[in-house]
Amino acid sequence: MAQTKQQIQAHLASAGSQPRHMFGQNFMIDQNLVRLIADAASIAAGDTIIEVGPGTGTLTEEILSRGGRVIAVEIDRDLAGYLASLFAHHGDSFTLIEGDALNGKHAVNAELATMIREHREPERIKLVANLPYNIASPLVIELLLAGVTTLVFTVQKEVADRLKGAADSDDYGPLTVTTQMLSRVEVLRTLSPQAFWPAPKIESALVRMTLDNRLGDSARPFGRFVQKLFSFRRKTLRKALDMMDLQSTVPLDQLGIDVSRRAEAFTPEQIRLIFDNSSHHAAPPQ
Repeated sequence: MAQTKQQIQAHLASAGSQPRHMFGQNFMIDQNLVRLIADAASIAAGDTIIEVGPGTGTLTEEILSRGGRVIAVEIDRDLAGYLASLFAHHGDSFTLIEGDALNGKHAVNAELATMIREHREPERIKLVANLPYNIASPLVIELLLAGVTTLVFTVQKEVADRLKGAADSDDYGPLTVTTQMLSRVEVLRTLSPQAFWPAPKIESALVRMTLDNRLGDSARPFGRFVQKLFSFRRKTLRKALDMMDLQSTVPLDQLGIDVSRRAEAFTPEQIRLIFDNSSHHAAPPQ
């Protein structure tokens, strides 16, 4: 059962803590939402669940009650100490990593990364979390690259819209392209601010991502290519590639790519095609 607002406030007081904006903390107080998140992840006994930003443990309790093993990552030192004490009796079913889930912008926390690599059944390791708003975008990409197969999380609706965005829409950008080439993205439900405390000023959404990596070893260079390409999003593709000092190994028009259009007009699959057929200009003869 989800903790009420009053229970969360009491837990925070016990931990000597309070909601901290710097950590993007908004605690879930909607009992139905807690169950909905766990249901969407199809948590079963034996699953290993990564929970980033467990807060006072309301979702943690639900995961443990379903037989999941929790790897909790909490950056708030006060709450980390509280969680360690609260779930100590669960033994090996609860592991706490105190610190940031990310090691910089492009790497998972080293301890977490080791646990993911050492996991014997990668199809049974999942992210299930009420994600702190300030790390959601880079974190989901890094977890997909690390091989986590199912990600179910709440996030601000603006980010959910970008994850699910379509080409030539306002929501479409580098995050859209990269995540859609790494996973199948579903936005399951829009969530009212009143589902959280403190209530955020914007709507949130429940998202499920299922690993479907169509990039393989080229995922990171592809991500860098997309970031650079969209930095010229108001330029035509022809101009953008020229400014990136790239040329096509095969004329793109032969591949059905109209280089007079902007990058934002192309689907993730088409952008992969552009990436695969781009190379640096040859150096001029000496």
